[in-house]
Amino acid sequence: MRTKEIIKLPEGRRIEFKEVLPTSSDIAKTVIAFSNDAGGELFIGIKDRPRALIGLSESEIFQIEEQISNIIYERCYPVIIPEISFLVLDGKHLILVRIHRGNNPPYYLKDKGKLKGSYIRVGSTNRLADEGIIQELERQKRNISFDSELVHEKMIAEIELKSFAIFFLEKTGEELNDSILKKLELVKEYQGAMLPTIGCVLLSDAALRNELFHYAKIECARFKGTTSDEFIDQKTIDSSIAIQAEATYEFTLRHINRGATVTGVYTNSRWEYPIKAIREVIRNAVVHRDYSLTGKDIKVAIYDDMVEITSPGKLLPSINFNELDARQSDIRNKVIAPVFKKLGIIDQWGNGLKLISDELIEYPEIDFKWKEIGMQFQVQFIKKDFRNQRDKNDKLTEELNAIGIYFGTKLALSWHQDGIKLEPGWQQVGKILDYCTNPQPLQNIMQLVQWKDRTKFRNKFINPFLEKGLLTMTIPDKPNSPKQQYIITKKGGLFLRLIRK
Repeated sequence: MRTKEIIKLPEGRRIEFKEVLPTSSDIAKTVIAFSNDAGGELFIGIKDRPRALIGLSESEIFQIEEQISNIIYERCYPVIIPEISFLVLDGKHLILVRIHRGNNPPYYLKDKGKLKGSYIRVGSTNRLADEGIIQELERQKRNISFDSELVHEKMIAEIELKSFAIFFLEKTGEELNDSILKKLELVKEYQGAMLPTIGCVLLSDAALRNELFHYAKIECARFKGTTSDEFIDQKTIDSSIAIQAEATYEFTLRHINRGATVTGVYTNSRWEYPIKAIREVIRNAVVHRDYSLTGKDIKVAIYDDMVEITSPGKLLPSINFNELDARQSDIRNKVIAPVFKKLGIIDQWGNGLKLISDELIEYPEIDFKWKEIGMQFQVQFIKKDFRNQRDKNDKLTEELNAIGIYFGTKLALSWHQDGIKLEPGWQQVGKILDYCTNPQPLQNIMQLVQWKDRTKFRNKFINPFLEKGLLTMTIPDKPNSPKQQYIITKKGGLFLRLIRK
């Protein structure tokens, strides 16, 4: 049953399908790429495009198995031990070659050597590893991280940490002294001198950080519509990485809407996206990005239909985004992550994906997608019904314009981030008109939509309704009469029927 489920999946980081036994070079590259990455499974006897169960000759499968074993032994280094098994599915004979993630990377082709024969898995392809990736594989073997390496160009006394020290004191209540710097491995002793680690430089003020890691920034953009053709707003956040996440989160909040749902007499404020989940993804992008990938920055793109966050570095091999509710935890940056935990920027290890999963349950209208694009990891929060709703809004606006009504096209009450009400949206308008089917005094209408300021309510609601001919006064010749009431007009009734549609 597990095999039947797997062969329905697309080829990817951990799965590859071959109709027949590949060349020895192709097998060796795939095995090496799996070993250098998250491990994987190679199915032989299954055609990929279009997916079809072909099978192998029963009389040849033992010979094929021996060929595979010999290729891996003779062409791959260090030694890789595969698990090779025979499967029978719907009467077809298959071979499964299972490769585990290696603990002695980098693995490479013997005849090519480490620099020209190391391969990694990128999506469904095997890609030759460059020198930077080979160095990262070497670090993995030594169980160290890029951010823990020393910066030999400067002494710790030359690193400007004033802004970070203030931030650290504010968040932890502790002074950023030499003892704490050592404990957090932001500095290390080397040949009698105290040197900063890369993590320390990334947390420091501008000069050296921008000199060595100018790409350690976040590019934020709000685009017009659903493409990246035209900017509405953009911002480069190139401060200390300690404050990048919150600055990016604030930019995001400025460019997504906070609407309202009306239940009885109560109006409940609600963001159009799961903002806790978005905040967690942004934080993860900063904490877990691969800072060794030069020239690549984090990108946050906001469209009319989607929020998209792209971070340099593939997903860590031990993390599976298909199992969000599992408490998974792994750390790429072994210096930065503990600092962020101490600062309270990240919660307990393994809680992040669970938090995202829990909030997505409350947003069934949002589709959550993730994918690896080359050496980057991308997450998308997508409005499922955006196009259909946009078409409805456009049609409704056209019909309203045809009868001379020019309200905004919001489908719910809009709010500022501080909770101050803006112009009435469709739900508020419809609610007031429906209520005024029978004559109503001003005070009753104000109570209906929870307004207290009489003058502002007149200016934002009643006067526009009167001007547009949606409401009329019961005593039109005495506008300020204490007995004045308001009732829906014929035009208002037509408008109400349109927005109910």
